[in-house]
Amino acid sequence: MTNRIKTQDMALAEEKRSERSFQESEASLLSILGSTADGILAVDNHGKVIRRNSRFVDMWRIPKSVLDSGDDGVLLNFVLDQLSQPDAFMKEVQRLYSSDEAACDTLMFKDGRYFERRSAPLIIEGEIGGRVWSFSDITERKQAEAALRESEALFFTTFQASPIPFSITDRTSEKWVAVNEAFLHVTGYTREEIIGHTYREINLWKHPEKREEMRKTLISEGRVRGLEVDINKKSGDTGTMLVSVEQVNLAGKPYLLIIGDEITERKRAEAEREKLEAQLRQAQKMESVGRLAGGVAHDFNNMLGVIIGYTEMALDQINPTHPLYASLVEIRKAAQQSADLTRQLLAFARKQTIVPKVLNLNDAVAEMLKLLPRLIGEDISLTWLPGRDLKPVKIDPSQIDQILANLCVNARDAIGGVGNITLETRNVSLDANFCSAHAGSVSGEYVMLTVKDDGCGMSPETLAQIFEPFFTTKGLGKGTGLGLATVYGIVKQNRGFISANSEVGKGSTFSIYLPQAAGETIKATVASMAKEPQGRGETILLVEDEKSLRAICCRFLEAFGYKVLLADTPGEARKLFTQHQGDIHMLLTDVVMPGMSGWDLAQTLLSLNPRLKCLFMSGYTADVIAGRGVFDESIQFILKPFSREVLARKVREVLDGPN
Repeated sequence: MTNRIKTQDMALAEEKRSERSFQESEASLLSILGSTADGILAVDNHGKVIRRNSRFVDMWRIPKSVLDSGDDGVLLNFVLDQLSQPDAFMKEVQRLYSSDEAACDTLMFKDGRYFERRSAPLIIEGEIGGRVWSFSDITERKQAEAALRESEALFFTTFQASPIPFSITDRTSEKWVAVNEAFLHVTGYTREEIIGHTYREINLWKHPEKREEMRKTLISEGRVRGLEVDINKKSGDTGTMLVSVEQVNLAGKPYLLIIGDEITERKRAEAEREKLEAQLRQAQKMESVGRLAGGVAHDFNNMLGVIIGYTEMALDQINPTHPLYASLVEIRKAAQQSADLTRQLLAFARKQTIVPKVLNLNDAVAEMLKLLPRLIGEDISLTWLPGRDLKPVKIDPSQIDQILANLCVNARDAIGGVGNITLETRNVSLDANFCSAHAGSVSGEYVMLTVKDDGCGMSPETLAQIFEPFFTTKGLGKGTGLGLATVYGIVKQNRGFISANSEVGKGSTFSIYLPQAAGETIKATVASMAKEPQGRGETILLVEDEKSLRAICCRFLEAFGYKVLLADTPGEARKLFTQHQGDIHMLLTDVVMPGMSGWDLAQTLLSLNPRLKCLFMSGYTADVIAGRGVFDESIQFILKPFSREVLARKVREVLDGPN
């Protein structure tokens, strides 16, 4: 009896201990379920809810009415009604219900939320007694993932579609991992030729030292901004880019994001603009010097005319054996040489007076070939290559002589011994491309005259100054520096242009382009008179504002046998013309005078007497009678300073000529 009581007491005590243990376990489980951030749901094999925590209720937003109903079917329907794919949810539940498999998947709600569902078997007394589900709200994570994917897609689209070249390289291996279409377009390579390769393997950087400069800047400043880089394109061309570099980390690895801005065309445009600006500055400088030279030469010519005139008169009145005779000859010689210098200045300034004629350049050069050997010497051979079917040009024949003489003498000095000078002519047609590379040129049809030598050549610095007056590389007393300036002025005055190419040790080539005289015919020239003619008592009205020159011209004319009426202004000339009793056979007038030009004076007097002969004189035309100092062949003109003999012949030629 006692033993049975003890056994019952022990059993009762064990039952109490088990109950306390269960209660403690239950309390512990409830505590765990209450503290977890996940929603927990446990069901038995019959689908009856065994446990759920408050988090499950909150996450699934289960109303109190559903909970109070105590009907698990109502609860299930409420849960299913929130899901985007309830059938898939139930199918997965049924598959796992009696399985010992643990599973994890994602549930998507109709309102856009996402839950991660983890499932495991519920083991009761060593057997599967149901399932336990835990639910984690991963809506923010899914939204972040979606935003990341959208951002990546946007970046990829922007990266690929950007007109700016982008590339990404592995910083460690320096291999490209991504390039966009703009990068491929600029470099000319395909994606397959770039990805997985380094810049060294395709020789992209024209100057590899720039890569080292980029690396040092990255180390010191952490980024690169606007580094100018020349690249080798697949086509063989060279391009220029402004490169910026950012250091980025992708998936924990360091990369370089390289952004390029191709400025090849901009650089070319800048170079072209700088070239044009330099050409403009040079043209402005030449024009300014030309105006100065022309003005000085005009006034100087008047003085030289007086010096030459009085010297010739003195020579006529003195015996050649007199000690002063030789001195007077030297004075006249120096004055004539000075006159030649002023003519060169006027040629450069494009102010010299010329009488253009339509001619064949081959004929003009061939005529000059008779004199050129004496200028260049016996040690230099002269090669003449005349062009076939050469078109005519319109130019004063004396200017062709000036051009050839100056260029050939310069070539002789550049050769300095034995060598060769080649003269060549041909028809050329110049287009816009040629003109863009040659300053001062205009597209059209030209006749080209080339003078080429195999002399010492010139440096680029010398070549840039050769047409400036008084610039010379010759020694003291061996040149004035006006030869090429004269050629430059002559060519410009005749609406042409000149180009020069030279290299030290390889000679020089000067090419002169004269416009073709389309539609005009070549006229024969009339030989000048052989001896100094005399007057026949004709009356000449002399108009000159320079007193000394007026006086010497008057003495010359009277010595020739003419009657002379003197006027120092156009107004006085008109008064004399209207008041003079008898015929006035010729007007000899300066071109540039205060108040009225010689041309306007002549027109006024011709309206009174259409039979009046007119002879104009000037140191330069000043564009009064004709543009750029070019006279029509019908206009009679004498260039200051002139000798007594030249004046006598010209006056007689005009008086004997047609009305």
